[in-house]
Amino acid sequence: MFTKLEITCALVFVFSILHIANAGDPDILTDFVAPNTTIDANYFTFTGLRQLVGGVYPTTFEAIKVSVNEFPALDGLSVSYAVLQFPSGSVNPVHIHPRPSELLFLIFGTLQVGFVDTNHTLFKQTLQLGDMFVFPKGLVHFQYNNDTKEPALAVSAFGSANAGTQSIPTSVFNTSIFEGILEASFHAKRATIRKIEDGLKA
Repeated sequence: MFTKLEITCALVFVFSILHIANAGDPDILTDFVAPNTTIDANYFTFTGLRQLVGGVYPTTFEAIKVSVNEFPALDGLSVSYAVLQFPSGSVNPVHIHPRPSELLFLIFGTLQVGFVDTNHTLFKQTLQLGDMFVFPKGLVHFQYNNDTKEPALAVSAFGSANAGTQSIPTSVFNTSIFEGILEASFHAKRATIRKIEDGLKA
């Protein structure tokens, strides 16, 4: 016979496993998710990237997202894109995507890329035109164009209709975490913490 405590612990464990198994995009029971209106092929067409053709290259790093927020037809399909534009010397700061892995394809230019695993090992690479690099789900990663003259352009595919992006600098230094906690965490003086916070607000 099991005690009430053992049964409770077993149920908590089972529900925890079920929650983890459903942590990504949920499976849908239809071909696709559609609004309660008549749709045609236009619903499955996204034209928001036309601005890239003949457009002016940005002066700072810019990501054009194509997630379920911009393209509702992606709902339930577990895919999304982002076009990443890197002027010379620009960086996509360290960040994570909590829900999917990211597969990056470099269309032109060069990029320094890398991620850090949970053993604190840095995996870094210099990508050339036509190269691909995968960033595993939920791990801290970055991309940097260190070319002083040429821009770089990449496309990233995600295994979620809503990848989510959490910027590490912004999440740590621009969210009102008590400065004493940041001092202790980074072994830095409060003046240093405030300088970083001010720099991120600029």
